[in-house]
Amino acid sequence: MEPGVSVRVDGDVRDLREGGRWSFAQRAKNDVLFVLAIGALAVAERLPARLLRAMGRALGLAAWALSPRLRRLALSNVARALPGMDAPARSVFVRRVYAELGVLLGDVVATLDPGRPIEPLPFLPGSRECLEAAVAEGRGVVFASAHLGPWERVAASLVQAGVPLTVVAREPYDPRLASIYRRIRDARGVRTVYRGASGAGLALVRVLRRGGVLGIPMDLASRVPSVEVPFLGTPAPTPVGPARLAIRTGAAVVVGTVARGTDGSLALSFVRIGGNSSEEDLTAQINEELSNRIRALPELWPWMHRRWRAPIATSEGS
Repeated sequence: MEPGVSVRVDGDVRDLREGGRWSFAQRAKNDVLFVLAIGALAVAERLPARLLRAMGRALGLAAWALSPRLRRLALSNVARALPGMDAPARSVFVRRVYAELGVLLGDVVATLDPGRPIEPLPFLPGSRECLEAAVAEGRGVVFASAHLGPWERVAASLVQAGVPLTVVAREPYDPRLASIYRRIRDARGVRTVYRGASGAGLALVRVLRRGGVLGIPMDLASRVPSVEVPFLGTPAPTPVGPARLAIRTGAAVVVGTVARGTDGSLALSFVRIGGNSSEEDLTAQINEELSNRIRALPELWPWMHRRWRAPIATSEGS
């Protein structure tokens, strides 16, 4: 999970990724949080995976109870995107979202132990063939995805399946946390390009030029060049970079996330999209596909994220 919250103090953005500087109080707070996080993870990563999932669920429910602002934002987002759900059902649903994301966090912590094997996710029928056909064209693949379900396990599963995957990520709010992400990904063979790093744009093009698969999550709001296209039924600023890269390099475009198999378990699902489209049209096609996938697994998406420019008014349980 990648924190992307900017803290404003006296009107200034205190975000190192944006060239800002932490105040003394903010640095002290982040130092304490970093030490606590490293200490907690050093203990937790050695615990059984089943216990970590239970602890993660408890942590998720605690976050639901103790974060009324984010809870209200989640309720607002659900009311906007899933209008058929009434207020009492929304409250129950949002509590479940926090619990499910907590379980996923427990699974991520378990992957910090490089000696602990990760059971790869299977492919849905036709999905592996779809991805392999796109790779076989030799012009690279832009793999548009979302933070839906166990996204770190998705990446690890693809690498285990022999997919030449590189993922695009945003630097963590605290640069020291990058070491944790490296432990999660590097040990599983997942290569990462941080989009704010020097030469990142050239690195992304090189991945495609050598026929690699470039995984780019597109479902969360980002401070990157964007276009306003529908997402979950409402126009939202959406990164245009993936479409721009695909059009300029001739790379294939696939959308991939987890989906439910016939037995109800999660599996990898890929579909090819694109054609002769403008950057905006291609971005809209990607958003439409991702929106359908989120609607199919709504409990596994982070609804507490400020995806749209302004929340809509709602109330809990009424």
